[in-house]
Amino acid sequence: MAKKVIGNLKLRIPAGRATAGPPVGSTLGQWGLNMMDFINPFNEATKGDMGKDVIVHIQVFEDRTFAWKSLGQPVDDAIRAKIGIKKGSGKPHIEKVGKITRKQLEEIASEKMDQLNAIDMDGAVKVIAGTARSMGVEVTD
Repeated sequence: MAKKVIGNLKLRIPAGRATAGPPVGSTLGQWGLNMMDFINPFNEATKGDMGKDVIVHIQVFEDRTFAWKSLGQPVDDAIRAKIGIKKGSGKPHIEKVGKITRKQLEEIASEKMDQLNAIDMDGAVKVIAGTARSMGVEVTD
């Protein structure tokens, strides 16, 4: 019989640098979880992405155990890193902050393909392009 899930948590944590302080310690502490059971495996698994933030989904079970999955760098961070901007536009349809090519979109889509709601690469590129446009980044071919 499957364990009963009592909580689903989403955290954005610097890769390889999770500590017992906020946001990890305070969030896991609220659920009565042993934070070192998460911190050590997380830091080991994400040390290759050092310097990036990663999204982590944690399922908390009734017996105070948990399962976690790292989803990698968020798409908006990947777009900003790929084209070298610090932030998106406050008025994305009026003020453009940069340009991104289809090839760059395909590189990001191939990294995130398993997490996107897309059947093929073309659909995944469209999803990533939509995120780029909403940030004020112009999509070029």
